[in-house]
Amino acid sequence: MSTERRRNADGGRRRADGPGDGPRGEGGRRRADGPPPGDQQSGGRRRSGSGGGARRGDGGAERPRRPRPPENEARSEGQGGRRRAEGERPRRPEGQRRRPEDGDRPRRRPEGERPRRPEDGDRPRRRPEGERGGRPEGQRRRPPENEARSGGRRRAGSGPRDPRDRDREHGSRSEGRRAAGRGTRAAAGSGGRGGGGGRRRSRDEEPDDRPWYKRFFSKAWKPTLAAFGLMVIGGVAAFAVLYAQAPDEEDLTLKAENEMSATQIMWAPQGDEPAEVAVTTGEVRRVAVNYEDIPPEVIDGVLAAEQRTFFQDPGISITGIGRAILSRGEAGGGSTITQQMARNYYSDLEQDDRIVRKIREIFISIKLGQQLEHEEILEAYLNTIYFGRGASGIEMASQAYFDKSVSELNSEEGAFLGLIIQMPSNFEATEMGDWTRTYLNEERWPYIQDQLALMHEEGTGRGLPREEAEALEIPERIPYDPTAEADVDPKFGYVRDAVIKEITERYEGSGITAATVATQGLVVETSLDPALMDAATGAFDVLPGTPEDTMKGLTAVDPATGEILAFHGGPAVSEVVNNSLHHRTQAGSSYKPYVLATALSNDISLRSMFDGDSPQNFPELQSPVQNANGVSYGPVDLVQATADSVNTPFVELTSRLGAAAVDQTAVDAGVDEDQITTSTQGPLVALGTHQVTALDQASAYATFAAGGLHRPAHMVTELRMADGTVIAPDDADEIEQGTQVVSADVAADVTYAMTQVVEAGGGSSAALPDGRPVAGKTGTSSGAVSAWFVGYTPQLVAAVGLSRADANLSLEFEGQPESEIFGGTTSANVWKEFMTTAVEGMPVEQFPPPAYVGADQSFLPTPSPSEEPTEEESEEPSDEPSDFPECDPANIDQNNPNCEGVESPPECDALDWECQNEENPEVPVECTSPNPPSWCEEQTTPGDPGDDASGDDDGWTWPRSSSNENNRMIVLGRDE
Repeated sequence: MSTERRRNADGGRRRADGPGDGPRGEGGRRRADGPPPGDQQSGGRRRSGSGGGARRGDGGAERPRRPRPPENEARSEGQGGRRRAEGERPRRPEGQRRRPEDGDRPRRRPEGERPRRPEDGDRPRRRPEGERGGRPEGQRRRPPENEARSGGRRRAGSGPRDPRDRDREHGSRSEGRRAAGRGTRAAAGSGGRGGGGGRRRSRDEEPDDRPWYKRFFSKAWKPTLAAFGLMVIGGVAAFAVLYAQAPDEEDLTLKAENEMSATQIMWAPQGDEPAEVAVTTGEVRRVAVNYEDIPPEVIDGVLAAEQRTFFQDPGISITGIGRAILSRGEAGGGSTITQQMARNYYSDLEQDDRIVRKIREIFISIKLGQQLEHEEILEAYLNTIYFGRGASGIEMASQAYFDKSVSELNSEEGAFLGLIIQMPSNFEATEMGDWTRTYLNEERWPYIQDQLALMHEEGTGRGLPREEAEALEIPERIPYDPTAEADVDPKFGYVRDAVIKEITERYEGSGITAATVATQGLVVETSLDPALMDAATGAFDVLPGTPEDTMKGLTAVDPATGEILAFHGGPAVSEVVNNSLHHRTQAGSSYKPYVLATALSNDISLRSMFDGDSPQNFPELQSPVQNANGVSYGPVDLVQATADSVNTPFVELTSRLGAAAVDQTAVDAGVDEDQITTSTQGPLVALGTHQVTALDQASAYATFAAGGLHRPAHMVTELRMADGTVIAPDDADEIEQGTQVVSADVAADVTYAMTQVVEAGGGSSAALPDGRPVAGKTGTSSGAVSAWFVGYTPQLVAAVGLSRADANLSLEFEGQPESEIFGGTTSANVWKEFMTTAVEGMPVEQFPPPAYVGADQSFLPTPSPSEEPTEEESEEPSDEPSDFPECDPANIDQNNPNCEGVESPPECDALDWECQNEENPEVPVECTSPNPPSWCEEQTTPGDPGDDASGDDDGWTWPRSSSNENNRMIVLGRDE
């Protein structure tokens, strides 16, 4: 209880009054001369005294009720104490100090002195429990009927209140009552009856002016601290359990002694026959060496490539682990050498989920890092890491790449072995692909040189001075051929490399690496057909003689599944990069179907008209665009533009649609995203400036053959661990469900346009002997640098690309000049040879009919106005009728002044075949061309117009099928 409250309850000190004729002071004690008559104590209880009635609880008579003050006299609110009789001085209870008299100075408690506790005989300061303020027990004061109830009790008195009383009361409150601090109204308000007529608000109900974050933390810090404590305890417990379960040094030794086995790669099953082994990864060779036997140059090269600060760092990388956890392994693991060593020894980690595997790897690394020295960890790492070429460990890698012991290696050779640890299968071939060669020379090797220099500059006693590091050159390696026997078909080496590369890319999320494939005895089932592999190689025999460095790419894909059925790798896996899967060359006009699909998806129909003349200028290009041999085709629709491979309409489309949109369609369809960076992105991408592989084109065209549904191209159909566990690839869902790239109607229109390439365009030599429908597109880059034909039937897609190993050299064929080298005269013949074998026995299926999506639009140039000046208008109009009729544009009368300025129509409309074919106007002009379309063979001789099945009166019987009727109307450029 506050001091003020005790005073009010127990009759403590009263504050000094102010002057008798003025307001009270600012909360001090009463002056010694006592209160003037009628003065009342504000907010306190009435003290016992004569004439004032008995105090409750003291046995006195019941005090008289206070008279109601006059209506015009305002009562002081908040005075809940009793009222003494006018002029009465409060009686001091026994043992209570005397109040100062007049002239006495009020006594102040010395600073630091605490209030005196009540002694024996003193009046208690707190009312006994259950006592109610002096009123007889059970009696409740009721105000007179005509008395308004105030916020506090009235003091005893028989008359109206003294005005001075009110002034003094108001004066005592003039500076504000300190209710909360001094408890002026504590006693009166405790019962809910004083203090202005309402209860006192609790602390929780008081308005909180603190900022929101302070209010939040004032309430949240306790549960947060408790939750954090539980997390710490749980984390410590989990750490202890996982640490105890992690293998230790003895387990590491036992793991190192386990025998490793090679992986088997299988052909696709042939009918009811079980799958046969195509090739194995070879015998795994490993010879352990001691740390002391490894030259410092080799150790520095490995550290520069993998972890420069290995000897200073702990066994794990905190930042790398955090990045791996947040990305669920997508952003890389940031593994240290210790973590890599743990992963190499404990192959069962590869079967876990990414996060679980990373956590187990971390605890193994922590435990081994505490039990082993850095030198011991590095020795175990270098004796088990896979380096490619069937070599496991640094000693066998030295033998496989440089034909000498590891103790004889120099700085360049040591740096190279450290460099290839991340991607051994990419660097094991003697002749590397374009990407690998660029990556090695422009990125990886400069990185190794810089790391070696930094090691030296950090004063660790390792590395090389920067001048020496930058002087290092990539060392020469000995030739490598996994199928070194002379009578072994090179296709086996290409299959082995292709399968290992695909596994490391598609199974990365499962932790399958090249080392896993080489050493863990996997069983790999593929979709590769050995007979079609041989057919892919033999199809190039139809070509005339070519230089030895001619790159012959062919890839066949099943559009229903995305499975690669065959490819042609090359003559020697150790010398020539895979012609079909890795070698890139300019796409030429075989890139135009991606432009066509983009236009159809943007509401531009096959019947839309374009200017096919050559040359044409475009705002984004400095030089005009030419058609092949400079031929001008006049107005053409997209079907004719595709069939005749007219350049200008496709450049016009790309200029309007944007090269980025065309490239995105190509990537979505199946072209590798890296390929769209091989040339400048602009309108000329429509002509195939980007470099692509045969695999890119086969995969993308398979999307059109599958009705716009894309499935990633792949050859690995199942991967099993040595214990029989099947590992799912990262793209399993995408392969199973596919991705709808373009609508089925758009794909049908693209396919229809490409059928005209074979039936009436430049790809007629690709038509198959059995007459089944074929859709495809030719492609020839400038200067005959490359020649393509990519085509498909409903069941199979094949892409054929020809180029030179040096991209700057033109194709050469015996007896064939450069001006006659086109995709339709070279690659189309190879395609036909292969597909004739591949589709043998397949049922003949038809493509869906064209849907003609989009709107028929015209992109023809607007005729320019006549440059001849016109006759000036007469100032005054003539009322006389003209003697000459209006000018007829079809029959211009030179004597008719109304025909002045009117241009004569062209002698022959570009779309009027009767006009063009003046020699025999009854025969369609298409049938008079050197390569007439197939439907011309179905025509009858001119006869009775009534015999014409199509209803035309030209005397020719048109084919009865709806597709050929549409064909005629498209060629004529007329609407149905």
